[in-house]
Amino acid sequence: MADLPRLALSVRQPSAWAIIHGGKVIENRTLDAIRAGRMTPGKICIHAATGMKQDEFRYLSWRLAKHGVICPRPDALVRGAIIGTVEVTAIITESDSEWFGGTAGLLLADARPVDPIPASGALGYFEWTRAPAFAPAKPWMKRFDRPNADSATGALFPDAAPTYEKPPRKPWGKG
Repeated sequence: MADLPRLALSVRQPSAWAIIHGGKVIENRTLDAIRAGRMTPGKICIHAATGMKQDEFRYLSWRLAKHGVICPRPDALVRGAIIGTVEVTAIITESDSEWFGGTAGLLLADARPVDPIPASGALGYFEWTRAPAFAPAKPWMKRFDRPNADSATGALFPDAAPTYEKPPRKPWGKG
């Protein structure tokens, strides 16, 4: 823990997981949020926020699966924790990357996982401190993609991607 950066950025799951494990190289923010959050290039920790929205999980897990990356189930994604480090190499306002989807973003490189450390989050860059526990899974997270909420069926295929009859709607921005 002593060698981890003191500054962190809180990101909702599954985006936090995608930054550390799934090749997500841009974290979209507005320029106002970047300025207000005192976000600058440098090495930071990625904090998995306590909140996670079902529509965001559905869309991002589908999007990752299109590229052969299987995101853990929502009840398996740690929340309320430092989960890794990343180098912010630049603040960008345009990019051809499929991960760019807003007016500005943080360009990321050298993502490295760490054993999760319970921590409270905040807006913008913040100095993180250890918290007593991780955020517990919500009921929708435990039932996600399980027919009739049958947890035994999901246990038979733990590495299977969630299934969708049609692509989920993008929960933010255009498209």
